[in-house]
Amino acid sequence: MKARTRIRLLLSYIVLIILAICVCYPALWTVMSSFKEGNALFSDTIIPKKLTFDHYKDLFTLGERTNRDIPYFTWYGNTLIVATWSMILGTLIQLLTAYAFSRFRFSGRKSLLSTVLVLGMFPGFMSLIAIYIFLIQLNLLDTHMALILVYSAGAALGLFVAKGFFDTIPRSLEEAARIDGADHFTIFWRVILPLSRPIITFISLTTFTGAWVDFIFARLILRSRDKWTLAVGLYDLVNSYNSTEFTLFAAGAVLVAIPITILFSFTQRFLVDGLTAGASKG
Repeated sequence: MKARTRIRLLLSYIVLIILAICVCYPALWTVMSSFKEGNALFSDTIIPKKLTFDHYKDLFTLGERTNRDIPYFTWYGNTLIVATWSMILGTLIQLLTAYAFSRFRFSGRKSLLSTVLVLGMFPGFMSLIAIYIFLIQLNLLDTHMALILVYSAGAALGLFVAKGFFDTIPRSLEEAARIDGADHFTIFWRVILPLSRPIITFISLTTFTGAWVDFIFARLILRSRDKWTLAVGLYDLVNSYNSTEFTLFAAGAVLVAIPITILFSFTQRFLVDGLTAGASKG
């Protein structure tokens, strides 16, 4: 038994090491490419022979060395605005929807849950044409408001994790608050939310991250260069008709990853607690 356990443990470590290499290598390659001279993608070694910070300077000096207009500050600000508002609205919608399905029993509840589950299985890009036509009719195309609405509208499809967390909160707390004269909104605001910090953190960060790195919907909706988000702007660096700046793209990608990395590092405990608690019940 001990020999089998050791073999099983050894195989587990080997698989984990292989997975770690597969995950870390692209990130390390991108970081090292951002310090490499020139704009070529090919490199003999992962670590460049000579390091340079010119690519980071070009992002904040409007590409003076590359003779290209790179409004990186504008793209960063646009992405921050869209991601922040999408996080606020999406988190609020998801929490309210999950609370309603967790605490209320109404006609058609199971059918709606099944419908949400089925709709969540389809990728979002399947609705590109419908969203495009809908936004044209509302005269919202090429606006950040349209992008925020698109990101927030689909938030309710991810209610199952939050619903599972709300199911673990004892109903006796609500009954005690109701005896004291609290209504449903007061119970939700003063009783449920203070106990739901882990799941709120999990939902907020996943919603923020989804809007922060999304390219498909941003490329569809935003047409003006000064309204682009980071994903669309960085894509233009490696898909332009006159030049491709792969190393400049790598520098921009590193700066994009820094805020997300910091947020996940400081809120890792809440993320784990929210994910495990939300998965304990269906």
